[in-house]
Amino acid sequence: MAGPLSQILFDFSNEEPQQPKEFLSGAPLPAPEPTKRTRGRKPLKPTEAGPDKVLVPEDTILFQKQYWGISEVAAMFGVPISQIRYWENEFPQLKPRKNGKGDRLFRPEDVKTLVLIHDLIRRRKYTLEGAREYLKRGAQAEEQFHMIQSLQKLRQFLLEVKAHL
Repeated sequence: MAGPLSQILFDFSNEEPQQPKEFLSGAPLPAPEPTKRTRGRKPLKPTEAGPDKVLVPEDTILFQKQYWGISEVAAMFGVPISQIRYWENEFPQLKPRKNGKGDRLFRPEDVKTLVLIHDLIRRRKYTLEGAREYLKRGAQAEEQFHMIQSLQKLRQFLLEVKAHL
C-alpha cells in the first residue's frame, strides 16, 4: 500500500491510545450529557395561532377557489399532511376528491368540516370516537359550532375595541 491512505493508516497505527486524565487520576468521570430523543411520539407543538384559532381564510376568500391542495390545508391548520390524511380515514364526513395522480383536493366544504374536526379534537379535547359521534348528530352540531364561532369573533372584536379605548 503505497498511497496517501496507507500513509494515514500507518501514522495512526503507531500512536498509543491515550486515557483521559481524570481516569488516570482516579477522579470520577462526569455523567454523559443526555441526548435528544429521536424516537417515539413527539409532543404537540402549539400552532402559530394556538389551538383556539386556525389560519383558515374568510369564507369569501375560501370559496374563491374550487379546490385546495392538501399541503395548503395542512398549512392552514398548522398540522402535518399525515394528520389530515389520518382524519380523512377516521371521519366518514370528510371525503376529498382525488385527481388522476391520487392527490387529495379539498373543497371549501371539506375545509369547513376540517375546522370543526380540529376544533373538537384540539380545543375541546374530544377523543376521535367522541368527535365522530358529535359529527353524526349532523345539522344540530354544525349549528352550534357556527354559533360558537360567531360569538368568538364578536369577543375578539370587542377586545380590540376595548384595547383601542
